Amino acid sequence: MSVSIDEFKKMEIKIGTVRSAVRVPETDKLLRLEVDFGEGSARQILSGIAEYIQPADIIGRQFPFLTNLEPRVIRGLVSNGMLLAVGEGDTFALLSPIRPVSPGSGIR
Repeated sequence: MSVSIDEFKKMEIKIGTVRSAVRVPETDKLLRLEVDFGEGSARQILSGIAEYIQPADIIGRQFPFLTNLEPRVIRGLVSNGMLLAVGEGDTFALLSPIRPVSPGSGIR
């Protein structure tokens, strides 16, 4: 599937700093992240990465997130964005800036 440049420009991708990460009870894949985008309060984002990542390994780290999605309720919790990651099969990796940037920095 391809998207036009105008459609791509509608996507808001920002760097967020993970302030907390915990497993969602009674799930195998979900982590509940509290992410700082420099907005004054952290956003809750749910991500299906628990089978690949230990929560303690991502606290304080920065990753790109899609931040202008409509909120989505997953397992009774509201998710306000999407973590961007790469993977195929058992291969999985999180994308991260090579040096710290201000939370909320936009992808250009």
